[in-house]
Amino acid sequence: MQITDVRIRKVEKEGKMKAVVSITIDEEFVVHDIKIIEGEKGLFIAMPSRKAADGEYRDIAHPINSDTRERIQTLILGRYRETVAAEAREESENRAMS
Repeated sequence: MQITDVRIRKVEKEGKMKAVVSITIDEEFVVHDIKIIEGEKGLFIAMPSRKAADGEYRDIAHPINSDTRERIQTLILGRYRETVAAEAREESENRAMS
């Protein structure tokens, strides 16, 4: 399994959720609404979920083992950090030109 595309939409409002992500797997299957959350121990991903009749949230798409979850999380968080760093560089360059 290869993640062939990662699309990050940053969340501009204050709060724990930092971005919403879509990933494409093997250029054939897309998973939308993966969330990047700022937790007490740092950033982590939350898979897409739906509220069940009992009020609990259940993942509607998720890896079936921890190694796969870790690979997905590492890739997504790496891309997120690259995006944040690129935006910060661009903002700094724009201020320097002003």
